[in-house]
Amino acid sequence: MNQGDKEGEVVEQVQKKTAAGSRTRSIAFVALTVAITAVSAWVTVPLGPVPFTLQIFAVAFMVLVLQPKEAVAAITAYLVLGAVGVPVFSGMRGGIGVLAGATGGFLWGYLLGVGLAVAVRFGLKAVLARDGQAKGARAFAIDFLTGLVFLAVAYVCGWAQLMAVASMTPAAAFAAGVAPFILVDLAKLVAAVICARAVNAAVGRRA
Repeated sequence: MNQGDKEGEVVEQVQKKTAAGSRTRSIAFVALTVAITAVSAWVTVPLGPVPFTLQIFAVAFMVLVLQPKEAVAAITAYLVLGAVGVPVFSGMRGGIGVLAGATGGFLWGYLLGVGLAVAVRFGLKAVLARDGQAKGARAFAIDFLTGLVFLAVAYVCGWAQLMAVASMTPAAAFAAGVAPFILVDLAKLVAAVICARAVNAAVGRRA
């Protein structure tokens, strides 16, 4: 084996180890955000048919610290765990009945909202990349807009299922399941953006 072949083999081994380390780190981040989302759901304050939890913060944080595929994988894993009975939903509940219940639409909305939010975020960053990397207020605005997209989808899905399952009028479902949470959820989004930006800076990730 000549010197060139040896160097090529070394480079290949380094690349394999780097790829394996990257996959391990990605799995760890996904698992950690799933755990954070589950714990946030256990912090529950009853407020009419829809309880107050910290899930909006946790899922928005998930979207902002993970790569697009990682975020979709994380929210999917969270919902699958809950569907099979692991008590990861609000009030330490689990089972398909929660997803089919009056508040289940918000959970489905998390999945759809994450998918749309990461697509919007990726698109905005691609457009702004022509002018250089987004920094400061512009970067914060992109992250907050990403959170708003996620929140809007979650609200629409939750509102629709609440009307259907609880036989409520659109106005009644909005008053019970959406209106009381808007201001608090916006505050959660701001907190999620701040925390996510701090974490990304600390670990050197670019979500």
